[in-house]
Amino acid sequence: MRAVNPTVASVPAGDAVPERQAVIDLSAITHNVGRLRSIVAPAKLMAVVKADAYGHGMIPVARTAVAAGAEWLGTAHVSEALRLREAGIDVPVLAWLHTPSTDFAAAVAQGIDLGCSGWELAHIAATAREQEHPARIHLKIDTGLGRNGCSLADWDALVADAIAYQDEGLLRVVGVFSHFAVADEPHRPETDEQIQRFREAVAVAEDAGADLEVRHIANTPAVLSRPDSHFDMVRAGLGLYGLSPFEDQTSAQLGLIPAMTLQTRVALCKDVPAGQGVSYGLNHVTTEPTTLGLIPLGYADGIPRVATGGPVRVNGVTYPVVGRIAMDQMVIDLGPDARAGFGDAQVPGSALGATAVLFGNGADGGPVVEQWADAAGTINYEVVTRISQRVPRSYVGGPDTTLAGGA
Repeated sequence: MRAVNPTVASVPAGDAVPERQAVIDLSAITHNVGRLRSIVAPAKLMAVVKADAYGHGMIPVARTAVAAGAEWLGTAHVSEALRLREAGIDVPVLAWLHTPSTDFAAAVAQGIDLGCSGWELAHIAATAREQEHPARIHLKIDTGLGRNGCSLADWDALVADAIAYQDEGLLRVVGVFSHFAVADEPHRPETDEQIQRFREAVAVAEDAGADLEVRHIANTPAVLSRPDSHFDMVRAGLGLYGLSPFEDQTSAQLGLIPAMTLQTRVALCKDVPAGQGVSYGLNHVTTEPTTLGLIPLGYADGIPRVATGGPVRVNGVTYPVVGRIAMDQMVIDLGPDARAGFGDAQVPGSALGATAVLFGNGADGGPVVEQWADAAGTINYEVVTRISQRVPRSYVGGPDTTLAGGA
C-alpha cells in the first residue's frame, strides 16, 4: 500500500528562526526617549515601565531608557519597583498603586518613592519609624479622573498630615502628582480644568511646607499636545514604546518608532475547495478553491479573539485573518495562486515556513498594531500589553541583546 503523504511539510534542517517571538528594538526605545526629552526639556522624563514595560520586557527597556537619558522610572506596583532594584537599577523609581498587602517596608528600605492618595500615609510613616529612615512620598491629587488620588475635599487634611509626619522626620514630601482623563482628546476642556486644579493643589502643599522636587501630571498625550502641563517632570508610557495616543496621528507623524514586532512562521498551507468553512463557528466560507495558511498564534498568546480581519504579512503581502481566532492559532487565505507545499516547504508558491508578521514598525508598509486594535475594537495600549509570556521576547539594537522574557 502506498504511504499517504503527510499534510505538514518539514521545515528545512538547520533553520533556527524561532517559532514565534516578539522582537523588541531597543534602538527604537533609545530614539523615543530622545524624542520625548527634546519635547519636554528642561522638564525631566519618567519612563513608565509598569506591566512588564507594556509587554516589552521591563528590565531591558528600563536599562535602555536610563542609558538614553530618562531620569526616573515609574511602576504601578512596589513589586515591580523592587525588581528594578534587584536588577541593579538605582535611578529614582516611583510606585503609586498600593493595597494593604503592599510591602512598604521593602520599598522604604530600597529607596523607592511612594505615591500616596490617603490611607497609605500612616502605613508608610509607621514603616519609616520602624526603620528609622525617612520615606520619600509623592502626594496624589485627583483632579478629575475619579480613580486613584486624594479627593479635592480631603486634600488639605492629607497635606497637613503629611507635613506633620515630615516635621517628625518620618518622611519627605518630594512630589505632588495627578493624572489626566482626556489628554488623548486635545480639544476637550476638562484638561484645562485639571491643570488649574493641579496648580491649586501644588500651592496648598507648598504653602504648608512641602519642598517639592517634582510636580508631574503629564502623560504621553499631554507630553505631545500640552506643553503647559510639563511642570518639573512628565511620565511617558505609550510614547516610550513608539505608539501614538491619538486617533488622528500616527507614530511616524509624531516622530516615534514602534519598538515591538510580533512575528511567527506559517505552520501549514492547505489547498481547500470552494465552500470550505474556516475555524470555530464556520463564520467564514471560501468562495473559490484556495490555499489557507495556518498562523500559530491565538488568544492564549494575547491576540484578541474578536480580532478577525487583523492583518498578517507573509512574503511582502498582507492578508486579513479569516474565521474566528482560536486559542493557539488563526487562519489567513493565501489565495488561489498559492500552493500547499506538501513534503517540501520550498515548493514554488508555498508560504509554508515563511515569516508571518502581525505588526511591526510599519517602515516597509507592513501592518501596525493600530490595525489589530481596530480589528478588536480596542486601543494599541491593550494589544501590546496583553502579548503573553508564551511568546518569547528577543532584543535587537541595544548593548545587551541577550536578555529575554523581561528578565
